[in-house]
Amino acid sequence: MNRPVARYALTGAKGGFGRTLLAQTRLTPRVEPAVLCDLDVDGTVTMCRELGFRADELAVCRSTDELAARPPGTVAVVPDTGLLAGGDHDVLVEATGSPAAGYRAAVDALEHDRHVVMVSKEVETVAGADLARRAGDRGLGYVPGAGDQPANLVEWFTRTREVGLEVVAVGKSGEYDLVLDPATGRLRHLEQEISVDDPERLLSRTAAIGDTLRARAEAVAEIGRSAAADLCEMAVVADATGLTPDVETLHYPVARTAELADVYALAEHGGIVSRPGVVDVFTVLRRPDEASFAGGVFVVVRTHDPVTWQTLAGKGHVVSRDGRYACLYLPYHLMGVETPLSILDVAARGAAAAPANRGRHVVLGGRARAALAAGRTLTMGGHHHDVDGVAPVLLDVQRAPAGAAPLYLAAHTTLARDVAAGEPVRIDDLADPDPALLEAWRAGASS
Repeated sequence: MNRPVARYALTGAKGGFGRTLLAQTRLTPRVEPAVLCDLDVDGTVTMCRELGFRADELAVCRSTDELAARPPGTVAVVPDTGLLAGGDHDVLVEATGSPAAGYRAAVDALEHDRHVVMVSKEVETVAGADLARRAGDRGLGYVPGAGDQPANLVEWFTRTREVGLEVVAVGKSGEYDLVLDPATGRLRHLEQEISVDDPERLLSRTAAIGDTLRARAEAVAEIGRSAAADLCEMAVVADATGLTPDVETLHYPVARTAELADVYALAEHGGIVSRPGVVDVFTVLRRPDEASFAGGVFVVVRTHDPVTWQTLAGKGHVVSRDGRYACLYLPYHLMGVETPLSILDVAARGAAAAPANRGRHVVLGGRARAALAAGRTLTMGGHHHDVDGVAPVLLDVQRAPAGAAPLYLAAHTTLARDVAAGEPVRIDDLADPDPALLEAWRAGASS
């Protein structure tokens, strides 16, 4: 039986995610690229050639006329999302990372009756509720991309809930580990290295996990471990699950994988969690010869039948010392390698593939790191899409400051007035927010 091929358009095609998706779909039956969009057209073509595309498989199209006239069966490479409407595809994979451009591309896709796989978490945290509503109104699918942490964690959380486990905490590891060599006392995080005293003490734990976490936090205090991307991903998870942060900056404990059930126990049982149902991020601490958590995801649950969990602990599963909690985890996120699954699923099932019961539960906002003067532009950049001068915070929507601006609505805007150090950036502080994004944010409040 011949099964239909799912054809997709990809924005941000030359980015790291785009390459992993294109590399994988060269190997994936029934998933094919139709249109690749990136400002760097020549660079996109060069990347595709490196991935094994023949020159005659690619057609650079800089206008609607060129797009319409391209040879049948070729993959169009375009510089402008406005050209996507003329492509022959069923699904848009949005991966620009640009809040405004990504939102426009997604709206245009939905208006042309195409499903959307949303990879740009920056777009999702501002306009996700609005886009999900638009898709639902048209019977289309709007889904996260499998292989990235939000989709992986939402699926993992859903599985644990479906089998009746009580979830205490969910989260992921930061993108990069703390790697400690006990032989040298050198601790590395990306390109930064420091020396630590008594490395074996940091690698082991005391009877009280809180004492261990405090000692580690002090030892690595000079290393910056939090990133806007982490909070952005947890915002997506929060809105999809209803779980919310315990603290607005997240806990970021330095922990080893085998300790997670103890770390994310309730405070009354020695852990760091003040209440059940939180999202968080931890930093992996490991030896050089130990496997990484690889930006993977975890769910910490309460145990029930002691014999069941003693049996599982005996098989090497992560169970707390007191037996009350267990950590279930996936130690990987494969980016675009798994995203073809989302493309196939949404092309086949449409709206039925979309996560159920999503809503707005958090605001990914920002506080001024230092006093910000009126007239300053809040630039966004870097690998983690940080906003210059603004510390990201994840706020429960019920307790967020009135008028708090979502971080990626504030990005690239100019301040209309001064913002004091430590104060939240509010929508009224922004002189020139993108009108469509602002409307989408406000519309999403009632979704």
